Amino acid sequence: MTLEVKVPVLPESVADATIASWHKKAGDAVKRDENLVDLETDKVVLEVPAPADGVLKEIKFETGATVTSQQVLAILEEGAAAAASAASSAPAVTSPSVTISGLGTRDSGLGKASAIEDLSPAGRRVATENKIDPSQVAGSGRGGQVTKEDLVNYMNTPNAAPASPGPESRAPSPALAPARPGPRSEERVPMTRMRAKIAERLMQSKNSIAMLTSFNEINLSKVAAMRKELGEQFEKANGIKLGFMSFFVKAAAEALKRHPVVNASVDGNDVIYHGYQDISVAVSTDRGLVTPVLRDTQNMGFADIEKAIAAFARKAREGGLTLEDLQGGTFTITNGGTFGSLFSTPIVNPPQSAILGMHTIKERAIVENGAVVAAPMMYVAISYDHRVIDGKDAVLFLVDIKNQLENPQRMLLGI
Repeated sequence: MTLEVKVPVLPESVADATIASWHKKAGDAVKRDENLVDLETDKVVLEVPAPADGVLKEIKFETGATVTSQQVLAILEEGAAAAASAASSAPAVTSPSVTISGLGTRDSGLGKASAIEDLSPAGRRVATENKIDPSQVAGSGRGGQVTKEDLVNYMNTPNAAPASPGPESRAPSPALAPARPGPRSEERVPMTRMRAKIAERLMQSKNSIAMLTSFNEINLSKVAAMRKELGEQFEKANGIKLGFMSFFVKAAAEALKRHPVVNASVDGNDVIYHGYQDISVAVSTDRGLVTPVLRDTQNMGFADIEKAIAAFARKAREGGLTLEDLQGGTFTITNGGTFGSLFSTPIVNPPQSAILGMHTIKERAIVENGAVVAAPMMYVAISYDHRVIDGKDAVLFLVDIKNQLENPQRMLLGI
């Protein structure tokens, strides 16, 4: 019995998807629910599982092809796994091995050719011209694949040795050897769907929003003291550490209640005022920046916020974020301080009207009660759509967050 493997039903906001990579090839035995192919959309990567045990008989679209909702990706023959397993258990051809002085045992011609075939065209050229055995190079690409940059770095390593030196490749003595500069490498790689969509939305934001940014600084000494005093008890009670992010999310949720225009969104010529605070939290992934949404933060406690953020971070690393995780959001918080950013102007995430930028915490000298003291200070920024939000509202919102974080008990009392 043959089964069709189809593209999952895509939401209305996602028109199509690109085949990112096949994990199986035609003729392979597969098990039910085993991931066959990754589909990259504008927002997330979707996994397409096998509908049953069997053999993948035919692949309709290769990697890089664009497909639409419910389009047939492959044909699966159900219950044919035994035959495929028998075929795959046939004796494999073992390539002879040779021992090279100082380098140990390596595969000879067949193994080397296979490794070279796995490279990109640019990588094959570098490996061939410089007599590099790709099997000796640690790969940094997807699934450990050796990239052109890996080969160049390996070649420029002082202790790197050529893969198969022969009599014809012996160099003259160092005193007579001419200096040869290393290759000037470059590689053209097409944008992923997600990266292209991010670029499109950023340009849309810059070109369609009258964006302005205001700044302030926050003394986080009281927050730091609270984390030090109560952090251990918090972790024992809730099973998760008390971080800075939950303080900022909670402060933002409280400030958005008092400044609803900052929580508004634009729809054509209309302004939509939301009676809830769904805060998007920017998370960096290998594929780009994504913004999963914390729903109803006005009703969440510190532990709820920390657990939700940790779950999103884990799903982002594992590629498990869903479209539902990313849709919606009335306000965004981004934390460039994670990477050491001291100061930045974040870009509004449309159709939202504002975004809060956090930065790294630095010990700085400040004047407090007439004395110069060292304090953990953070610059914060709010970028906002000036069509909707006046400068007064944006500044008062930022001051509200500053007051809450410099007096954290205010958040507990809702003032």
